[in-house]
Amino acid sequence: MEDTELLIGGLGIAKSVVSTIVRLSAERVEGVARVGGNDIASNLVSVFTRRSVSSEHAIESYVEDDKLHVVIHLAVFYGYPFTKLAEAVRLAVAEGVSEQIGIEVSVVDVCIDSLVFPKE
Repeated sequence: MEDTELLIGGLGIAKSVVSTIVRLSAERVEGVARVGGNDIASNLVSVFTRRSVSSEHAIESYVEDDKLHVVIHLAVFYGYPFTKLAEAVRLAVAEGVSEQIGIEVSVVDVCIDSLVFPKE
C-alpha cells in the first residue's frame, strides 16, 4: 500500500495536494506543454484502457530531513533550452510549495520525457 500522506514538521499533507500545487506551479512556466510526458508506461495504459494517465503519477514527492524532495516529469515545447526551462520549473515549484504549504523544498528533479513541436 502506497503512502498517501507526507509528514513534514508535524504537518500531514496528502500527496495529491502536493502534486496539485506542483503541477499548477510547473504549468505556469513558459515552455512547459504539460505535466506528464509520453513515456512508454503512460502510452501502454492509454492504449489498453482508452484513458490517459493522470498527471498525479507524473509527480513524486517525499520527505528528506524535514524538507520536500519533488520529481516531476514534463512534456516541453521545442525551442526552449532544457537547462533554462528546468531551472525555471525548479524555481516555480519551490516558490509555489513554499507559498502555499509553507515548507521548504530541498530538491526539484525535472525529467523531460517528451518534446512537443508547434504546428506549422
